[in-house]
Amino acid sequence: MSRYINPYTDFGFKKLFGEEANKELLIDFLNQLLPTRHQITELDFRNVESFAELSHERKAIFDIHCQTQSGERIIVEMQKAKVNYFKDRSLFYATFPIREQSKRGEWDFRLNPIYMIAILDFQYDEKEEKQKFLRSIKLKDQDGEIFYDKLNFKFLQMPLFDKQENELESHFDKWVYFLKKLESFDEIPAILREPIFEKAFGVAEIANMTAEQYAEYQESLLTYIEVKEVVKTAKDDGKREVATELKKLGVTLEIIAQSTGLSIQEILSL
Repeated sequence: MSRYINPYTDFGFKKLFGEEANKELLIDFLNQLLPTRHQITELDFRNVESFAELSHERKAIFDIHCQTQSGERIIVEMQKAKVNYFKDRSLFYATFPIREQSKRGEWDFRLNPIYMIAILDFQYDEKEEKQKFLRSIKLKDQDGEIFYDKLNFKFLQMPLFDKQENELESHFDKWVYFLKKLESFDEIPAILREPIFEKAFGVAEIANMTAEQYAEYQESLLTYIEVKEVVKTAKDDGKREVATELKKLGVTLEIIAQSTGLSIQEILSL
């Protein structure tokens, strides 16, 4: 059994970053992604249920919504598995804190900056994005110049982060390494022996949970595993369909195996 929680689970992610007592963890993490002018010293968690009236009484659709002392709105989403139209969803999510800023009566339409930060436990299919662990997006014109700098998207494709402990160069690297490897750690690595990470490890330690928290975590972990199994099954089924079609075309077993990743025996059984 793992010593530390899986941060990709709903419970694990909110335990680390979504509790008032652990707010300094979220602030430290976010400051690695925000520009100097938007560095956070304090933030308040916003009730995502307050968005229900803006989404036709839908329940919360993202994990964390917070507002900094100077007014920036930040949405943080942990996405476990690939979903259709994720970019469209992200843009839709960003409209909630935009509309929240509207004021009754006379209003000049001035908006505070918004950041949509998505930590993705998958990578995109688009070829041009496959080698980009971090994508930072702003609205630009046809010459590549920034047209509007108050709407920002940051997507972290976690499978593309492959640095080892001895390759970590920045505080941000350490945070990503912590999130990606947390569940596999038996003890705190030497490079993460810093107060902020030591607190994070303490929060993440399963032995520190109450019985009720442990039960909630186990349920969340089971959901995470089930989602991953569904995705894996879908991928395997897709490979089999491709292999079947290639067999019909008379392609050699060796080439089919190389193309799909299936074994010769699996292909023969189709």
